[in-house]
Amino acid sequence: MPHPSPLTEPFWAACRRRELMVQRCEACGVLAFYPRSTCPVCGSTALAWQPVSGRGSLYTFTVARRPTHRRLAGRVPYVIAVVELDEGPHLTSTVVDVDVDALRIGARLVVDFEQHPLDDDTDITIPVFRVDD
Repeated sequence: MPHPSPLTEPFWAACRRRELMVQRCEACGVLAFYPRSTCPVCGSTALAWQPVSGRGSLYTFTVARRPTHRRLAGRVPYVIAVVELDEGPHLTSTVVDVDVDALRIGARLVVDFEQHPLDDDTDITIPVFRVDD
């Protein structure tokens, strides 16, 4: 389970609001995900958080048939996916409520959010994706 840091807290705060955000470089305009302190293209430190649509397509995936974390034991099999957001950045997540044998690369997806307890008696809201019918 993730543990927010000062760098990633804006992302997790947006997830708590059920909003997906990525960073945009104010120098060159590139959108970037995962949260970072410098632009991956131009090296600028002028990064701002920007909401995105939460829509995208399935770039690649694998089916976990053994849990990758003890909290996921009841979900097997489940899909670990790389989602290409319509705005460009790629995001690693899961695809939920899907027939794993019917899922295909290029499937249209939409973000949803799940709340999960952390070990310190707090919760975290995590983006997941569903097939967009």
